Amino acid sequence: MENKPTSGDDKRAHLAMIQGVISRMGGNLFFLKGWAVTLIIGLFAATISFNGNQYLNFILVGALVFFWGFDAYFLSLERCFRNLYDEVRKKNEENIDFSMDISDFKKYYKNTWIGALLSKTLLAFYPVLAVAMLLIIHFLK
Repeated sequence: MENKPTSGDDKRAHLAMIQGVISRMGGNLFFLKGWAVTLIIGLFAATISFNGNQYLNFILVGALVFFWGFDAYFLSLERCFRNLYDEVRKKNEENIDFSMDISDFKKYYKNTWIGALLSKTLLAFYPVLAVAMLLIIHFLK
């Protein structure tokens, strides 16, 4: 006896696949922020132990810029997959093709790397961290 999928099974499976990707992207965002703070604190400790070595300050700024950019990359991907989820959610069951193609959604500004880099989410974290870094560097001198 052949088991035919009941109405909505393909759609639910496709949405679950997309949700899994969105969850991984969200986890990556969380871990990147944790690594950024950990690395920057470690570099501050190294700066203090090396009597405010200027080269370490450049490494600090470079690390901050690297993590901000990498975080923006994952946020842009997460946003694209959220758009894909919304599109699949609106599809009829017979149109479900299990596609994970997000290329159509990359054209939206908020889904681009720059759009994510300048998002409220990342602007509330990285510039604040940068200001705190600059204040600490200033007071270490």
